[in-house]
Amino acid sequence: MENKKVYTEKQERIARFAKALGHPARIAIMQFLARQEQCYFGDIHEELPIAKATVSQHLTELKDAGLIQGTIEIPKVKYCINRDNWMLAKMLFQEFFNQEMAKSDCGCNK
Repeated sequence: MENKKVYTEKQERIARFAKALGHPARIAIMQFLARQEQCYFGDIHEELPIAKATVSQHLTELKDAGLIQGTIEIPKVKYCINRDNWMLAKMLFQEFFNQEMAKSDCGCNK
C-alpha cells in the first residue's frame, strides 16, 4: 500500500488564501474594502481599471476563499471583508513568514 503525504489544514488554508490574493486586482479590492465598512459592487468597479465581468470574477475568487462576504440587497450586492478570516489569514501568514530558517547557506544567495 502506498503512503500518501497529506498537507496540514494550515498549509491548505495558507495556499487557498495565497491563491486568492495572487492577482493585483484582488489585492486592490482587498485594500479598498479594508478602508470601507461595506460597499457595493459599483463602488468597487469604479476603483479598478477593468471590466465589470472581470471584477465579478475576482470578487468570486475572494469570496470562495472566505476573505470577503457579500449580501444581496436587490438589485445590488454589498461586500465587506470577512473579519474572522482576515484575522486568520494574518495569523497564518505571520506564522509562516516568522518561522525559523536553517542556519546553513545553500550557496544560492551569491
